[in-house]
Amino acid sequence: MLILHVTVQVKSEHVSEFLQLARYDAEHSEEDEPGCLRFDVIQDRDDPNRFYFYEVYRDEAALEAHRQTPHFKLYAEKVQPWLAAQPERRFGKNLIPSDAAWR
Repeated sequence: MLILHVTVQVKSEHVSEFLQLARYDAEHSEEDEPGCLRFDVIQDRDDPNRFYFYEVYRDEAALEAHRQTPHFKLYAEKVQPWLAAQPERRFGKNLIPSDAAWR
């Protein structure tokens, strides 16, 4: 199990476009990728331009497969000029619930 947390700071004038593209990437990740177990997009309560991605993959191979998909490549290509800063990525390991509890 591989867990990825990404923090993204978006320029205020691009939040609407960013949300459309983030939703597209998240929906296709969960629907089209058997190795993607969860893909959440969360908006910061106090800063409407800050977003958090919570992604859970079966393993490293599933994350690499995600990075090769058309929806991720589109996201990666389009979103870069909309960002106020480089994304911050953190990897974690699952503790609770057990890996067996995931689909």
